[in-house]
Amino acid sequence: MPTIKLTTAAGKASGDVELDDGLFAVQPNVPVMHQVVTAQLAARRAGTQSTKTRAEVAGGGAKPWRQKGTGRARQGSIRAPQFAGGGTVFGPTPRSYTVKVNRKARRAALRCALSIHAERGSVFGLDAAGFDAPSTKTASDLIADRRSGSVLVVLSGPDEASAFKSFRNIAGVNVLAADDCGVADIIGAATIVFSSDALDAVTARAKKKEVAV
Repeated sequence: MPTIKLTTAAGKASGDVELDDGLFAVQPNVPVMHQVVTAQLAARRAGTQSTKTRAEVAGGGAKPWRQKGTGRARQGSIRAPQFAGGGTVFGPTPRSYTVKVNRKARRAALRCALSIHAERGSVFGLDAAGFDAPSTKTASDLIADRRSGSVLVVLSGPDEASAFKSFRNIAGVNVLAADDCGVADIIGAATIVFSSDALDAVTARAKKKEVAV
């Protein structure tokens, strides 16, 4: 069973945390992870892009010139798509990019993402209660030796507000609440730091649903 060390705000070890093999030692399923990550990134898109059709642009009420006798092609409105300032044909309109993913797939992808970090030793534990007051220097020193790229710090609960304020100003560090931490965030981070409560919250989401007999 893999374990991670729990570190205090002072940088001292305060014990080990055992990780469940069913959550941190599974064989990664790349297609499922790809499906879930794609859906999560798509759901973050605002979907507010919009263009106007010829019925929505202003002007164009009068026929630009008479139907026959000018030698030019017949036209009914200067707001037709071929004119400058005209409407757009088949342009983008506001829409939702949300894609439905089954709950089983989301849980499986989360277990795979956690297992990848556990295998390469990039998961660490944090005793967030040790931050009595916000201190960016303390937080920076705490992860200085563990950084190999982007860092994701996952916290949980109002009691960890000081830790949140300590990490949020560090370049290359992303701080998220446990409820907002998705598979895309975990996979995109080189190192993950969990507080004790956040680790419990994330693993609870990743566990398989027990089937009642």
